[in-house]
Amino acid sequence: MMIVIMDRTASLATINSVLRFVEDSGCTPHVSKGDEKTIIGVVGDDRALLSEKMQTMPGVEKVIQTAKPYRLVSREWKPENTVIDVNDIKIGGGDLTVIAGPCGVESETQLLEIAHAVKEAGASILRGGAFKPRTSPYSFQGLGERGLELLAKAREATGLAVITEVVTPNQVPLVSQYADILQIGARNSQNYSLLQEIGKLRKPVMLKRGMMSNLEEYLMAAEYILANGNYNVILCERGIRTFETSTRNTMDISAIPLLKSLSHLPMFADPSHATGKRSLVAPVAKAAVAAGADGLMIEVHNHPEKALSDGIQALLPESFAELMKDLKKLGLALNRQV
Repeated sequence: MMIVIMDRTASLATINSVLRFVEDSGCTPHVSKGDEKTIIGVVGDDRALLSEKMQTMPGVEKVIQTAKPYRLVSREWKPENTVIDVNDIKIGGGDLTVIAGPCGVESETQLLEIAHAVKEAGASILRGGAFKPRTSPYSFQGLGERGLELLAKAREATGLAVITEVVTPNQVPLVSQYADILQIGARNSQNYSLLQEIGKLRKPVMLKRGMMSNLEEYLMAAEYILANGNYNVILCERGIRTFETSTRNTMDISAIPLLKSLSHLPMFADPSHATGKRSLVAPVAKAAVAAGADGLMIEVHNHPEKALSDGIQALLPESFAELMKDLKKLGLALNRQV
């Protein structure tokens, strides 16, 4: 990939001239407009652009070649943090965004009760699975479109934005009608057909790290979405599979600051799926915030002993409220608003 840095004085006409040259050369330009400069990422067989003409075109400050396989997600293409607006919630803007709710949507009564509880405690986005890809084919698979309808009803009742998982490419149009943020789960993080379909939207998407993906593979998965035109991607560390069996997964805390140094995309943490144990969710959540996470995804259930999925890791509403109080105190120490 080639990155073209435009001079801060470059006019719109000059920038458009460079874009036309890139397209005429058979490549695809991706534009990142910063506060001071415009940066153009060139994807494709860009060898023809390594010419004296490109480097001496009006308005071009310099041309940089990058050997990284991920391009558009990198800070080389966009040095400043990406901030994603979801119903006036600024994700990645410096404040901590908290997503909370049940693993699965089970009933109207269950969802509305939990939605009101997490809203009162300070969450700004409601999670809930309508489609549940499970390890066992005999486990609860979700309510499908009825679950999506209940999420929309909870949004109307509480004002919370809604995030829910999309499992297959053909579900994307349906789920996008209801969700404010589409989630791609760990099991689908390298489902390239799904990533490409999501990339055709302009709706925010949370991409969870695959349970066996290294960070380069993870960023390449995000690259699929950006390369197809959707730059509204949120990363989420949710633990990886290791030899350790004491927790559901191994939470890679170091991935949070490392990914934030490599990529401009907002970075979340999911301590519920990472630990799989209710008692570990709060301490790991605090550790993730201290490490620089832009947000958290926390599972909350009013009757976890009766939950149809992942009740063992879900916080009770009152425990979630206590966690939010602690996060606000932590936010003061870190000069961040929760």
